[in-house]
Amino acid sequence: MSGRTVTTTLTPPQGKFFSLQCKYPAFVGGFGTGKTETMAVSAFRDASHSSDALIAMYEPTYDLIRLILAPRMEQKLSEFGVRYKYNKSENIIYTASSGIGDFVLRTLDNPARIVGYESYRSHIDEIDTLKEKHAEEVWIKVIARNRQRPNGVPQPFNRVGVYTTPEGFRFVYKTWKRNPKPGYEMVQASTYSNPFLPDDYADTLRGSYPAQLIEAYLNGDFVNLTSGTVYHCYDRKLNASIERVQAEEAIHVGMDFNVGKMAAIIHVLRGNEPHAVDEVTQGYDTPDVIKTLRNRYPKNTINVYPDASGNSRKSVNASETDLSLLRAAGFSVHVDGTNPSVKDRINSVNAMFLNAAGERRYRVNADSCPVYAESLEQQIWAENGEPDKTAGFDHTNDGGGYFIVKRFPIIRPTVQTPISFRR
Repeated sequence: MSGRTVTTTLTPPQGKFFSLQCKYPAFVGGFGTGKTETMAVSAFRDASHSSDALIAMYEPTYDLIRLILAPRMEQKLSEFGVRYKYNKSENIIYTASSGIGDFVLRTLDNPARIVGYESYRSHIDEIDTLKEKHAEEVWIKVIARNRQRPNGVPQPFNRVGVYTTPEGFRFVYKTWKRNPKPGYEMVQASTYSNPFLPDDYADTLRGSYPAQLIEAYLNGDFVNLTSGTVYHCYDRKLNASIERVQAEEAIHVGMDFNVGKMAAIIHVLRGNEPHAVDEVTQGYDTPDVIKTLRNRYPKNTINVYPDASGNSRKSVNASETDLSLLRAAGFSVHVDGTNPSVKDRINSVNAMFLNAAGERRYRVNADSCPVYAESLEQQIWAENGEPDKTAGFDHTNDGGGYFIVKRFPIIRPTVQTPISFRR
């Protein structure tokens, strides 16, 4: 490595992963196990084989490159005393230290764009968050690009590493766990393997996530996340409410936009716990739902948590979007530029119904929300691993979920990962 001497501090699973000699290693771990840090250090080690080496690094989205991967690589290179320049328009980190190659940063959202370069080695972050077919397409594209023969490496050994949280029995499970081909080896890491985590880290996760996910997100185990009903933590009796909207109190409305099938779930807060107490179903369009809400609650402050696509969708004419109509009606609109992922929305709702600590913080008045209660009980997973939308149970569930994920999102605790290099 051009005279560069570094020492490492590793957790046992990280040490095992670094010792793998196979062509396609996978580091599968729960939260706090240092997946991104392991990827960054592995990529640096690969780049140290030759100043001609090009190391490809992949994230599911550009935002993850901008917010996580690029800053982490810049931090590592600075720690290692490597001079570099990050070209943001090309998403390439060029190094200027002897014997260290460059890093090309790419996204996984469009496999067709994984073209135009040859990499010596590749590293893929969170591939299991992709749909299975998408992940398969990405994998084929990445290994096809991974064929560079760098100058100064007598016997180049191209390899592709994967770093991910297990997301059910999907691509990583089928490729590395169920029946791996020669060259595919996996290390699984538990959150508890990291002695550098805060003492309350695991307890914080248990209080934030539904119980079904804890085996995956703490122990790094593959568990079935797509069987049975989508909202498996909801229990009509245990999550029951008798609350109603009182006088002029503020209401909180989760809203889903569908012409002829508009859905709005009305909530009140009792302390910091939400109660679903009323519903609007089969609304014709946004003006129709606005009129219904105003008629029912003429003196209440109305907060709306809508589908973010309503910022471009137009219910009435070409000049007014659904969100502008809500604002014009005097409603307070709480929405981000884009919707959170479906997985995050469902996990947030399930965790509020019942988290791994046994707490039920979200309640539904089934008498005043009969369609919502029935939909929560009956929506199942489709064969593609997404919530089924063919039976008509999705609209109210989506509407209620937009409020919950906005107001009560799952907060994942962050830590500094335990790998360190010293020159």
